[in-house]
Amino acid sequence: MNAGARYDLEERLLAYAVRIVRLVEQLPDTRAGNHVAGQLLRSGTSPLPNHGEAQAAESRRDFIHKLRICQKELRESRRWLRLIQRVPLLKAGRVQPLVDETDELIRIFAASVRTAQPRKGVERSAVEC
Repeated sequence: MNAGARYDLEERLLAYAVRIVRLVEQLPDTRAGNHVAGQLLRSGTSPLPNHGEAQAAESRRDFIHKLRICQKELRESRRWLRLIQRVPLLKAGRVQPLVDETDELIRIFAASVRTAQPRKGVERSAVEC
């Protein structure tokens, strides 16, 4: 991204989901490959629609909850990706860039949750306004 580019998390999550789909399509058609593929496909594409749900949240609490779901699904995806590396189900080096992107997205959502949480000492009613 260049310095003037607008940061778009939705676009980044869409690109991430595309990469997950493409990686899943490369997994072997074996019992293990199919199991991991299904699990990774579910968890790795989930942050995109859940981020959309967060954008439409009805309250700050709901917003934070949806962000945490995104973070949770990304953590699960990271574990499946690491399993693919460890077995290995794909050639070395194919998965690491996606693991790195997963880690970055987890950090982004963690920071977003911290920012969205009410500060201690602030009255709840004032925060919910």
